[in-house]
Amino acid sequence: MMVIVGGAIAGVLAGILMGLASEVCFRTGLFKSSLILVDGEFLFRTLKMKPGGQVRYIVGSVIHLITSGVFGGIYVAATHLFGLIPLSAFLLSIYFFVMWLSMLFVALPVAGQGLLGKKAGAATWLEQLILHILFGAGYYAFLRMMV
Repeated sequence: MMVIVGGAIAGVLAGILMGLASEVCFRTGLFKSSLILVDGEFLFRTLKMKPGGQVRYIVGSVIHLITSGVFGGIYVAATHLFGLIPLSAFLLSIYFFVMWLSMLFVALPVAGQGLLGKKAGAATWLEQLILHILFGAGYYAFLRMMV
C-alpha cells in the first residue's frame, strides 16, 4: 500500500511539473492551450456551467493534480499486480505513450477541444507529447525517490 501512495505522490509532483510547464508555455505563446484550463473546462462543460478565469484555474489545478496522482498510483499498482518492475524505463514509456494517446483521442475531445485537440491548435498533439514526456521523466525521477 505504501508503494502505491509513493506512486501517487510521484504522480502529483510530476503533475505540478507538467502543469507549470504547460502554463509557462501557454503564457509565453509557445503553446496554444493551457492544460490547467482544459482540465477546468472539462468539469464545467460536464456541469454545463461557464465560470470566470480564476475559478477555472483553481478547479483545473485541483483536477489536474488529482488525476496525476491517480495515474501515478495506478501505474505502481499495476506493475506490482503483474509482478513487473515499476522503475522500468521501457514500461514507463509505454504507460505514458498510452496516456498521451488517451489524452488526444478521449480527454481532449470530451473536454470540447476536438480530436487531437485541434480546436486548441494544430500542434496540440505535439504540445501534449512534450508535456507527457516531461511528466514521464518527472514521474520516473520522483518515483525513484519514493520507492
